[in-house]
Amino acid sequence: MRRLNSAKSTASWADAVQPARPTLAAAATPRMPGLDRCPRPAYSLRRLFPTPPPTEIRVIVSPATPAVSLWRRPGLLAYMGSWACSSAGLAMQQLLLVWLLAGVLALPADRVGPLQAAIGLPGVIIMLWGGANADRTDARAILTRVFGAAALVPFGLVLALELGGLNVWTVTVWGLGISAALSFSSPAQQAVLNRIAGRDLQRGVTAATAISMFTYMIGLRVAGQLDSFGLRQVLLAQSLCLAAAALWIRRIGSQPANDGEAGAPAWRRIVDGFRASYRQRAVFDAMTVNFVSSIFNAGAFFTVLPFIVLRVYDGDVELLSWLMIMFFAGAVFSNLIMLRFMPFQQPGRWFVVLQLSRILVLFLIWIEPAWWLVVTASVAWGLNMGVTTTLARAIVQEAAEPQTRGRVMSVFGIGLLGAPLIGAIILGWIVEEYGALAGLVPGMAASVLLFVYSMAATGLWRYRSA
Repeated sequence: MRRLNSAKSTASWADAVQPARPTLAAAATPRMPGLDRCPRPAYSLRRLFPTPPPTEIRVIVSPATPAVSLWRRPGLLAYMGSWACSSAGLAMQQLLLVWLLAGVLALPADRVGPLQAAIGLPGVIIMLWGGANADRTDARAILTRVFGAAALVPFGLVLALELGGLNVWTVTVWGLGISAALSFSSPAQQAVLNRIAGRDLQRGVTAATAISMFTYMIGLRVAGQLDSFGLRQVLLAQSLCLAAAALWIRRIGSQPANDGEAGAPAWRRIVDGFRASYRQRAVFDAMTVNFVSSIFNAGAFFTVLPFIVLRVYDGDVELLSWLMIMFFAGAVFSNLIMLRFMPFQQPGRWFVVLQLSRILVLFLIWIEPAWWLVVTASVAWGLNMGVTTTLARAIVQEAAEPQTRGRVMSVFGIGLLGAPLIGAIILGWIVEEYGALAGLVPGMAASVLLFVYSMAATGLWRYRSA
């Protein structure tokens, strides 16, 4: 609807649509009996031209609507470069960790799962600490220091290799170092994205997720060449990625604190993050569903899938890396499609419905089909994960209060990081007791229960984006 530029034009347009005044002759004409009892139609501008919905008003005439394209926002490209490099380093760590434990050191599944949990568990507490700091200090300075320190960690495992000390302890220390650094940096990364993307947050989250998953595939491909390149070269590549992340993030402007309680103790700020997450209904619902889903689905991907490749299909680390690449290719594709149609007015509905679609994907892998069908199912699994994870993150980020957003995102990050660790323990035991394919069954059951819970006990179906 075109806006009118002056009161004069508005008045003339209003006069044009008003009914003509009756003439004197018409006024003198006698009326039919009972005619005065019939209600007259209300000829008004409000009736003829009803007010558009509130969302339409915000998009069309709100002065707060961003006039700058997402990709032209200052600092966005540097942020995406840092996010991409850190994602590649994380991908190398996740693939190398599980393969060094299961493939090189030949540990059983019921030991690999608890070790994965032990390596990731400190990151849960560290992420809470990082969330408290993300609201209190310059997030750019935090990320520069953390990525710079993380770039030195792979050299410790290289030194252990040179001294002939590759064992469970050295691999665990290396895993702890990378996990702690990336966990501490995650809330600060989310806080920086919120300040750069502004009101275009849904598209910002989706673009960042797509880029990170694309570079995640590159990191998986590099780590998958472990047998060809050698562990030393892969670790050096990981160090370069983390160093590049530190250099990229230095290119954005300073990110001042966004919290008026900067002097509060860290433990109180962490507690406030949990309270804020619980207080906001949309945030709590999205976190709950995503956390339970990640226990059995992300846990299955990181713990069960390597043993399916190793034991059922007699594969190696390169075959596992290709399967993971196909998974994340599906995730990238789904995020690019979402980027075309965003912003969604009701993202919670897609998030709820897609909980069910995961059942078919896991079922196809569970029946032990031909390898090409496993690859196809992995792509579909990635499509599903790309949508659900991105929507959950977008709902939480846009619904969280600005002054506690860093702490809320650290609580959300706990779900992404901690849930697969719980799943690693549970599913690792199931794999060792009942076989690799049995580890997929809990994920199918959880998907059904989460759909029912989301429809019956949450407000996700009715959630409307701001």
